[in-house]
Amino acid sequence: MKVKTDKGTKEYRTVWFDRESNAVRMINQPLLPHRFEIIDLKNYRETASAISNMVVRGAGAIGATGAYGLAQGCLAFRGNLKDFWKHVEKVYQTLKNTRPTAVDLVNGMDFVIREVKKGNSLEECQELAIKTSQKFADEDAEHCKMIGEHGEKLIKNGFRVLTHCNAGWLAFVDWGSATAPMYRAKRKDKEIFVFVDETRPRLQGARLTAWELSQEGIKHAIIADNAAGYYMKRGEVDMVIVGSDRTVAETGDVANKIGTYEKAVLAKENNIPFYVAIPMSTLDWNLGSGEEIPIEERDGEEVLFAWGSDGKGERVKVRVANASSLARNPAFDVTPAKYITGIITPRGIFKPEELVKLKD
Repeated sequence: MKVKTDKGTKEYRTVWFDRESNAVRMINQPLLPHRFEIIDLKNYRETASAISNMVVRGAGAIGATGAYGLAQGCLAFRGNLKDFWKHVEKVYQTLKNTRPTAVDLVNGMDFVIREVKKGNSLEECQELAIKTSQKFADEDAEHCKMIGEHGEKLIKNGFRVLTHCNAGWLAFVDWGSATAPMYRAKRKDKEIFVFVDETRPRLQGARLTAWELSQEGIKHAIIADNAAGYYMKRGEVDMVIVGSDRTVAETGDVANKIGTYEKAVLAKENNIPFYVAIPMSTLDWNLGSGEEIPIEERDGEEVLFAWGSDGKGERVKVRVANASSLARNPAFDVTPAKYITGIITPRGIFKPEELVKLKD
């Protein structure tokens, strides 16, 4: 997507792989919107750390980073084929254990491993790992583009859309899921306005989604998370589009950034369509319901403290809570299918109960 720099506008992906240096390269997201920086991760452990520390975040971007990280670990190995597979398992587990909720991470690595197993030599296995990880990333970008094609039809000229967290191109390889229909609508010259939930505690809406929309020239306003119901009740929201970190194919239940469930309930109460946009890699075909989705609980310091710019371009951390208080910090919640109007996929728009049709 487009990024405005001092030297003009340049196209970027969120994450990519540099084979020559065996480095995973990505946009350093915690620095946004105050500073745009590319970071190089020189080995799979650094790549795993970038996932757990949320240098990269978002379902598709994590999936692609996991796929690249696995390929990175494969390419770095020196030894025989038998020991290679022990090494691959170590790399796999290191990356897998970074974040438990988003299923794209495991799906991305499994996608790579299935192809690598077809190799008959170390060199062939390494080549397959690189090729397949790139294919996974390219498919993520293409899936999001198709989500935009299908979802754009739901957005009428003049619509006011509310979104939660960042399900934009920063959360994927390109285009995004929830934002893809908005970007496509803008390219079709539709006038739209976006309400951007700030998304406490990491403020991905205020920091990332608003930055993206600004790059794209889409009119928007950041609102406090607890202001969404106010605007819905006043009739100022025409539809809600959010992303998903894991969608249970059997039921259509959706795990997404904490606060999504609240928005879905509010939308239902105010008769506002509530859509979820997902690439195919976000579907979980193994779980029976959303209640089985593991919910990551992150460090309470994310709630007690906030990061920002001091006005001089320096990134600073400040405490916003009482000094002796503790915090609970679930990163995700689960929205039951009954609150979801439809799920936008690369293959079309489906009712939650219709997702089972997508199984190949």
